[in-house]
Order: sequence, then structure tokens, then C-alpha cells
Amino acid sequence: MSPIRSITRLLGALALTFALAACETAPPVQEMSDARQAVRAALAAGAEERAPAEMAAAQQLIDEAQQQLQRHEYRQAGDTAIEARQQALENVIREALRDRGTVLIPAFSIGRTQELLYELEDILHCNRGTEAVGGLPWDDLEIVLDSPMAATFTELYRMLRPFWDDEARARVASGRHPLDFDQLTTIDSHDDHLRAVQYLAKTGRPVVVLAAGGMCAGGRVVNYLKAMLAEPRNDILFVGYQAQGTPGRDIQRYGPRGGYVELDGERCDIRARIHTISGYSAHADQQGLIDFVRNMTDRPGRVRLIHGDPEASEILAGKLRDYVPQTEVAALPQD
Repeated sequence: MSPIRSITRLLGALALTFALAACETAPPVQEMSDARQAVRAALAAGAEERAPAEMAAAQQLIDEAQQQLQRHEYRQAGDTAIEARQQALENVIREALRDRGTVLIPAFSIGRTQELLYELEDILHCNRGTEAVGGLPWDDLEIVLDSPMAATFTELYRMLRPFWDDEARARVASGRHPLDFDQLTTIDSHDDHLRAVQYLAKTGRPVVVLAAGGMCAGGRVVNYLKAMLAEPRNDILFVGYQAQGTPGRDIQRYGPRGGYVELDGERCDIRARIHTISGYSAHADQQGLIDFVRNMTDRPGRVRLIHGDPEASEILAGKLRDYVPQTEVAALPQD
């Protein structure tokens, strides 16, 4: 597990604790601006003690199968796998920057964005004083976070610093700021977002942009894609699963062939280079879900797979039936 991935699970426990407390003592959280209050209240209630690694029992388990055709490439060897994933990220950025274009990373706001920032800071730190490519120092490379929700949750991650692991806390103790480093720019307002899209499309300045949403079906990433997909100097890096029927899946599928994708009803030709790195998902992979069910003290009578591609759902359902034959497993219906 990465040094901050456990915080994603902790945030879930904090939200649950605060919600339970709010039923009796406080009004429910209505706005993202209330998130800081939620974290403080949940911490005071001892939520960090309510984030078990496994569930003890359940009559019925509802789960997802969206990424379960195979195990994640960079989830098999602990720290070694995370190092390999980070090296793959660095390699893609180096390759992309040769054309002096924008590296656009569609990313989900919670979990994945924070892991990416953590590893990007380390890449910049380890390469300080050197060049990413000829004439472009790593020290001059700007990282842009363009997602108000991701920015809010990144602040919450920083508030939860006492629960970071030893590696992350050691970086802070040495004077580093893994989620708030000097080369990170956060874009909040919509007007600033539109100006950033126009500026990068016009100038071609080498920048790494993290923008929501993760599957390119909505969010600020769509404006970046419409402005940048047609330019060969730009690169699109997917770090998460792209579901069937989403623009992200179409870009992955048709981009390498020089095809097109429809965004907001517009046909957008794909000339940018397309890359994919696995292992950043906050979801368990196939083996992780199987182990989750197998390790329950009292296994559920039924498991329902409710989300994902039908073929992936059927494969996971078949494996669950083999491992927990006493449990009824319901997969997604086939088209």
C-alpha cells in the first residue's frame, strides 16, 4: 500500500462516524466547505479506530466488478511495485515532454489524485537540478491541479497528516511538502480554468495537468480534451479504469489508430499520444475482492455484483463461486 492510500479508507470511516454523530448532535453536511468540520468532528469521535481492514460479517454483500478482469499490474510486490509504477509515470512524462506539449491526466478527485501528487513530488525532488529533456529542467516543470473537489480533499489529506505512514512523515520532517509543493498550482474558479485551457492550447507550454473527471464523461477535463486532443505534441495519460461506453474508453481504443471521440456532442479527432498506467485505483483488484470475502469471519449468504462490465462481472462471479461455494453469487446480466 502506498504511504497515503490508507487515508482514503480513513476518510470513509471519518465520514461514516460524522454522519452517525450528526444524526444526534448536528445538522448533516450540506456543502464541500463543511468537509473540514466533518473531519475535525469525526477525529474527535475516534473515527481512526473504526476503519477495519476487513468486514467481520454481512448477510448480503454488494460489490463491484468494474476492474476485475485481471489483477492490477503494479499491485503485486508491495513497495517494489509502487516504485515500478512511479518509474513508469516518470518515463511517460519524460517521453511526453520531448514535444514540449501538455501532459493531461484525467483523474478522480479522491485517492487517485493524492497518490499522483505524492509521486509527482517525489519525481521532481529526486530529479532536482537535472533536465527532464534537453533544455527543460525538472525544476521548471509546473504541475496543475484543476479540480475544486480534488483540491478540497487534498487539503483534508494534509489535515490527516498524523495518520500518514513513516515514509510520508519522514518527507515532511525533512522539509518536503508531498501534497503542497512549490511547483504545484491549484485552479479553483471556472474562469481561471477556462483561461488555463486557452493559454495551454495557444502556447503549448510543457505542463502536467490533473483534471477531473476520471473517465472523461464530464468535469473540467472535457474542456482540456476538446482543446488538446487534435495536437500531436500533447499526451493523454490514463491512470484509472475506463468503463465501456465512456469517452475515456473510446480515447484509449481509437486514439492509437488516429480515430475520434465525441465530447459534448462534438467530434474530436485524436492526434495526441495515448498512454495508460495501471495500479492507481483506490478499488481492490480481483484477488483483493476475493480475499475480502474469503477472510470474513461469517461469510454472506449472497454476493451481488452491481457495477462494471458484464464480462468482468461474470469472471469475478465464477471465481467467487469456486472460492466460497456456500455463498450465492449474482453477476451482472449479459447484454
